[in-house]
Amino acid sequence: MKPLTGITDQAPASPAAAADDMLATQPQYWVLNCVNGGPEAPSREEVVGHLTPVADGPHEIARVVDQLVHRGWLRIGAGQRLQLTDAGEPARVRLRELATEVRAVVHEGTSDEEYVAARKVLRRMVANVEGAGNS
Repeated sequence: MKPLTGITDQAPASPAAAADDMLATQPQYWVLNCVNGGPEAPSREEVVGHLTPVADGPHEIARVVDQLVHRGWLRIGAGQRLQLTDAGEPARVRLRELATEVRAVVHEGTSDEEYVAARKVLRRMVANVEGAGNS
């Protein structure tokens, strides 16, 4: 299997360079799918409210929306509703392909139940470390 490229957990340094090589973050992928996923275009507040529980912080998704608007993959339409642009839809499709490849590699030999349990344990460990720093 060839090495996987294209998805990172870090924001791109240059939006222009990022658009050229499909570099994207997982939260950007979440937002693109959230905007695409319903019968009606969601508002910024709806997307933020829906995705914040899985984000790394309370302001991450709002920043991601701004990044995607700046990148030209989202636009703010009528009624302040978020919409994919002509560039955003093919980016969403390509990121979905990349995410599917990554998931297959990450999950190889691991059941869905084991994966969920591992994520829960890792989140708890992160919370423990973050809590220890606040003492």
